[in-house]
Amino acid sequence: MAKQVKVGIIGAGWWAVENHIPVLKAIDGVEVAGLCRLGKEELQRICGRFDIGFGTEDYRELLELDGLDGVVVSSPHHLHFEHTRAALEKGISALCEKPMTLTAPDARELDRIARLKGKHVVVPFGWNYTDFAHEARGRLQNGAVGEVLHVHCHMASALLDLLSGEGAWFAEQAAVKPEMATWSDPATGGGFGYGQLCHALGLLFYITDLEPAEVFAMMRFSKTGADLSNAICCRFRNGVTGMIGGAATMPPYSTYQVDIRVFGREGMLLLDVERPRLEVRRCDGAHFSMEMTAKPGEYACVEPLRAFVSLLRGEQVENRSPASLGVRTIEVLDAAFRSVRSGQAEKV
Repeated sequence: MAKQVKVGIIGAGWWAVENHIPVLKAIDGVEVAGLCRLGKEELQRICGRFDIGFGTEDYRELLELDGLDGVVVSSPHHLHFEHTRAALEKGISALCEKPMTLTAPDARELDRIARLKGKHVVVPFGWNYTDFAHEARGRLQNGAVGEVLHVHCHMASALLDLLSGEGAWFAEQAAVKPEMATWSDPATGGGFGYGQLCHALGLLFYITDLEPAEVFAMMRFSKTGADLSNAICCRFRNGVTGMIGGAATMPPYSTYQVDIRVFGREGMLLLDVERPRLEVRRCDGAHFSMEMTAKPGEYACVEPLRAFVSLLRGEQVENRSPASLGVRTIEVLDAAFRSVRSGQAEKV
């Protein structure tokens, strides 16, 4: 029998209701012990729907539950740091939704506390938990392209309406709608960078282990001030150069575009999520191509939750998106927004 674990939910909006809570409820031995969100009526309705016995509008009350092993932090972007820090300081591991934080110092602080307390932080970058991401990482670690010289990381999605505060076509039938301010207000982490590009950055840093050093960026913005597109030039600590960017202006109902290319002295690796393919092309002709089972543009966030539960149980599983990886995604984004404001390259 699987070891029993108790998990709390901080922030029960659209994504928690559509994904996190149902996934956790389906895992044998997991008790969703409590839920926190603002709005008593919605709180009671969601607790009733998922048979959750404890509900509160104060996350501090949730963290006082007896025997709580972990929490899922799925609150608005600007609250991730506060909620995750509070959990870690009480000795509770956390699955912290992306973006992990909105500033690099805050991200580093969460990583520091997690290490100090000996607790887990999982940032649920779903693509990191796919077989093709694991294969790409393994091949790069084994020298498939030789010394890495340059990387290209592109992502695009269909979120113009959401980032402009005009609705969300993908949640038309959802019981709980996305909060517009979370996605369209730059003061609370709204925009393409923190809301979407962090996914691609998480995948890039999982397969390459690169560490950012300096960033120069340009962006376009919606009428609300949220960024719609990012063009980021990055230099990494070992001298590798990189181009990172994308846009939220794909037509509605389009699938995700994620395209990562790693160029080395001995060849290059190509990872494409939209037209599912993983290829290594080598100068010596020893090419590699992986048969991809993923559907075009497919994204799922089930495996990060399963990994989180396994970590809570003390099982030996790989955390493919720990706090240290989350730090690097935020270092790039934090420096990118500072660069847009200053018009100059910014160090991370």
